[in-house]
Amino acid sequence: MKRWWRGTFGLVAAVAMGFALATLVIGAVAFETTHEALELQLDHRIAIETQALIDEGQDGHEGVAAAIRRREAASSTASLGYRLVDAQNRPVAGSLDTIVPSKPGYVELLPYKLGGEERIAQTLTTALPGGYRLLVGADRAAIDEMDIRFIQLFLGAFGAMLLLGIGAAWLVGIVTRRRLARIDQTAAAIIAGDLSRRVPLAGAGDEFDGVATTLNRMLDRIAGLMENLRQVSSDVAHDLRTPLTRLQNRLDEALHEHDAVLQREAIEAAAGEAGELLEVFSALLRIAEVEGMAARAHFQTVDLTAVVTDVAEAFRPSMESSGHQLVTSIAPALTMRGDRRLLQQMLTNLLDNAAQHTPQGTTVHIVLESTHNGISLAVTDDGPGVSENEAPDLFNRFARVDRSRSTPGHGLGLAMVAAIVAAHSGSATIAPRPGFGVHIEF
Repeated sequence: MKRWWRGTFGLVAAVAMGFALATLVIGAVAFETTHEALELQLDHRIAIETQALIDEGQDGHEGVAAAIRRREAASSTASLGYRLVDAQNRPVAGSLDTIVPSKPGYVELLPYKLGGEERIAQTLTTALPGGYRLLVGADRAAIDEMDIRFIQLFLGAFGAMLLLGIGAAWLVGIVTRRRLARIDQTAAAIIAGDLSRRVPLAGAGDEFDGVATTLNRMLDRIAGLMENLRQVSSDVAHDLRTPLTRLQNRLDEALHEHDAVLQREAIEAAAGEAGELLEVFSALLRIAEVEGMAARAHFQTVDLTAVVTDVAEAFRPSMESSGHQLVTSIAPALTMRGDRRLLQQMLTNLLDNAAQHTPQGTTVHIVLESTHNGISLAVTDDGPGVSENEAPDLFNRFARVDRSRSTPGHGLGLAMVAAIVAAHSGSATIAPRPGFGVHIEF
C-alpha cells in the first residue's frame, strides 16, 4: 500500500483524481469568471439607471426626486431600488430602506430591508449639487441564486466524474488482473515443468494479446532450444558411441601390439578416429552457436545474388568432374540482411549434399528468385530422392537415410542449413519427390 499508485487500480485512480482536480480548478475559474461577469453587468445596469435619473432631473434634486417617484409608481425598474437623501441624510425620495453611504461610489454588499426582511443590494452612490446623494441599488438575489446553482451543478459534475473515475479504475483493475493472472498461471505451470503451456489469447487483438503472442513465441523458442538440447544429448550418446568404441578398440590394439609397425598403424588409425570425433564436435558447437542467434549482431546488407553466383561458379568444375550437371537460374540484385559467410556455408552444404548423395548424370538446379513474401532459394536435383518417411527428420542432427550411411559424413550438413536459415528468420522445407531438394524462404 505504500506504493499503491504503481498498481493498475492505483494508477487509474490517480489519473481519475487528476482529472477530478483539473475539473475542480476549471470549475473554480469558470465560477469566478461568471460571477465577476454578472457583477459587472449589474454595475453597468445601475450606472445606466443612475445616469438616466440625473439626465431626467436636470433642474436639480427635485427633478431627480420626481423621476424616482415616476419609476416607483410605474414599477418600470424591477429589482432596482432608489434612495435620495439631503446633506443631513434625511430621505427625500425613494423607498429603498437602507443607509446611504457618505462616500460616492460602488458598494458591492449593502444591507437593506424589504418587508421587514434583511437583504443585500449592490449599489452606486452619486453626489448631487447641494449635498444631496443619490443611491441606486439592485438586489443581489439573482446573482446569489446563480452562484448557488452553478456550485450545485459543478459539485454534481465533480462527484460524478470522481465516481466514474473510481469505477473505471476498479473495472480496469479487475480486467488487468484477470489478464495478468493468465500470464502468471502459465509461468507457474512452466516453472512446474509443463513446457507445453502457453498464454491464452482473448482474441481481442489488444495490447494484452500482443504481449501474450510475444511471450508464446518466446516460449516456443525456449521449448525448441530445450528440445534441441535433449536431441543433441541423445544424438551424441547414440551416434558417437560407435566411433568412440572404434577409437577405444584402436587404442587397445596399439596397447597390446608388440610389433612396432602394427602398433604405429593402430595409433595412426586411433588418431584418425579422434580427428573425426573432433570434427563432429566442432560442427555441433558451430550449429549451437548459430542457433544461439549471436550471429545476428553482425548482420549487414548482403548481395544474395552475388553470394549464390560465386558459390555456384566455385562448385561448377567439381560438379562436372564428378559427372553432375549444375544449372542455375539466379535473379539479379536480390539483397537481404544477413551474414555473408553463413549464407555461403549454407549453400555449400546443400551443394555438397547433392554431389555426395546422387549418382553420375544427375542434374542439380539452383533457383534464386523474388517472391511476394521475400526471397526464395531452391537447390534441387533429379536423383533418387528420399522416402516420405525419411524426409521430416533430415534437418535433425546425425540424420542420414539408409542408402547414405556408406558415404562420408555425419548427418550434420542439413542441420547446419536449418540453423542458418532460422538465424536469418527464414524457413527451410524438403522439396517433394521426384528427386531431392531444399526450398528456403527468406
